[in-house]
Amino acid sequence: MEKPNYKRSKRACYFANLAMSSVFSLPPLLFATFREQYGISYTLLGTLVLINFCTQLGIDLIFCFFGRYFNIHKTIRLMPLVTAAGLFVYALIPMLFPGYAYMGLVAGTFLFSVAAGLGEVLVSPTIAALPSDTPDKDMSILHALYGYGFVGVVLISTLFLRIVGNEYWMYLTFFWALLPVIASILFMTSPLPDMNMGQDESKPAGSRRRTKGLLLCMACIFLGACAENTMTNWISVYAEKALQIPKVWGDILGMSLFAGVLALTRTAYAKYGKNIFSILTISMWGAVVCYLSAGIFSNAVLSLAACVAVGICTAMLWPGTLIFMEEKIPAAGVAAYALMAAGGDLGASIAPQALGIVVDRIALTEWAGTLGSRLSLTPEQVGFKAGMLMAAVFPVLGILLLAYMKKYFGKEE
Repeated sequence: MEKPNYKRSKRACYFANLAMSSVFSLPPLLFATFREQYGISYTLLGTLVLINFCTQLGIDLIFCFFGRYFNIHKTIRLMPLVTAAGLFVYALIPMLFPGYAYMGLVAGTFLFSVAAGLGEVLVSPTIAALPSDTPDKDMSILHALYGYGFVGVVLISTLFLRIVGNEYWMYLTFFWALLPVIASILFMTSPLPDMNMGQDESKPAGSRRRTKGLLLCMACIFLGACAENTMTNWISVYAEKALQIPKVWGDILGMSLFAGVLALTRTAYAKYGKNIFSILTISMWGAVVCYLSAGIFSNAVLSLAACVAVGICTAMLWPGTLIFMEEKIPAAGVAAYALMAAGGDLGASIAPQALGIVVDRIALTEWAGTLGSRLSLTPEQVGFKAGMLMAAVFPVLGILLLAYMKKYFGKEE
């Protein structure tokens, strides 16, 4: 019997993650356009992010408890088509019914978020299940390609909006919907490995400690996702509104550089990385410094540089936690990956929404106007600065959690 060509399967996973980047990188690029064209508040824009990740969280939880009822191979192969459908709805309803633009954005966000949730739950364990001598490096490359896709989406989208015009954003969305269609075709023509839907049944002993270890990893990925996705979702608007940098340059020098250094950091780990726990700790400390710097620096260039540096510091927090989980909890199964994705999506939904609320509420306060006049800032700029300072809380909590995890897993060994 001919041995399956799993190299093609690995490439399909890589391209799927590359294609999925449009789901996360395109909407933040359009936030300022939605605000100007449809009058949508920052809180409602943050709510779109909340819907995105809460939907993914729901998918994650479904797979945690009911994953064994799904045909995994069919789900993986159809997943990218749902992404494409969501992007089409996202653009089509506002184009045809401008009065219901926000409802169209909500509906489209829900659809492509379902697919994104499926991708997070299934693509990583698929990579882990493929025969490989370097599974940790394969995982890092998988997440690095998401970063490279992010850069591509930002650069191409920014140039399109600059040359063609923001009012034609919907045609750009139609274009990015083609990538997941290609990903679906690749999956349909590739063999897929069998995957364990639960934990390793051969290791019933110590299941309570195993579960606690899994929950600690889930909490770690939650805080890592908070640190990464707050900047991912707001760096474009922050550069334009708070730092007064023209949108095209804010997107290219801010958002695309952020994604670029994030991808390069993951690639560097895939080639040279080791001792993932130390990297997680250093990353959390770096994220604290960067968020505080972004909120405190008055110079726009330095503040934007701090925002970009968050990409370096947070690059390994999500994939690094998965690698750490694989080291400490072997043969965890798809349910464990679903739990990790749930933690990540919860963090990625709460933190960006929290920043949007902080900006809106602080910008309306009297003291924001007073402080802004002293610092030559608008109340909105003061709100954004406060939001960045607030975001530093998440990696601070991550440092404390990692200190506890070091003791816990040290005792376990």
